[in-house]
Amino acid sequence: MDCIEFADVSFAYPPVEGDVDAEGRQIVPQPVFDHFTGSIPAGFTSLIGPNGSGKSTFLMLASGRLVPQQGRCLLFGKEAALLPEGQKNLLASVIYQNMEFETEDKVADLLAQVYGAGALKGRAAAIRDEKADLLSECIDVFQLSGILQHTLTGISKGEMQRVLLAFALLYGSASIFMDEPLFAMEEPQKEAALAYLRDFVHKTGTSVYISMHELDLTRRYADSVLLFYPDRTMDLGTPEEVLTKDALEKAYGVPHVLLKDGEEDR
Repeated sequence: MDCIEFADVSFAYPPVEGDVDAEGRQIVPQPVFDHFTGSIPAGFTSLIGPNGSGKSTFLMLASGRLVPQQGRCLLFGKEAALLPEGQKNLLASVIYQNMEFETEDKVADLLAQVYGAGALKGRAAAIRDEKADLLSECIDVFQLSGILQHTLTGISKGEMQRVLLAFALLYGSASIFMDEPLFAMEEPQKEAALAYLRDFVHKTGTSVYISMHELDLTRRYADSVLLFYPDRTMDLGTPEEVLTKDALEKAYGVPHVLLKDGEEDR
């Protein structure tokens, strides 16, 4: 079943005032997508590719946070960008890069607020122990017990990312879009988070789309991979089908040996 459909989509960011070339002419950004048509299945999909290849823009268009200049972006058959805010959030949650919040509420209170405000209404069984509650399981899996009485301004970036992951699951949207949510987390925490996200997708039917640089973790946990090339073309398939030596060298423009060391450690 397809979850995301792009139909003849064109999108370019607007020119930035004052951004001029050496001759003083306004720089006009090139289109990120130009009459692009394609579909992405439901499930757990990892978006892989070099910086600037369009991964973040794809996530924002698919989740309805950006509107294409031409064409339609459908999520579960709906144009998410045209929906009222509440309906849009129930259809798709988004974890942006470097999210910040202006609140002095404690983590424990924020988790409860998000859990109660979304589709789950504060009532959902844990996915690994159906006798437990989803909130308590998220606190355990994302190692949040030690920061529950802290404010978001009083925790580290890695702790913030783990809180955001918990927010996304506890809200209960039909799909979740994550733009590099693992960047500040330690390796064991990344492993635990991805294993749980995979289990969550398979247990609940939620679709998760996650942009990340960790190729090895993508191979081990993703159902599908969307590989972005610098020329804006893409390959979609299983990790075994897509993450081949030739495809990765084409995408990143470096020998596979160097890519393995550089991309997975960045």
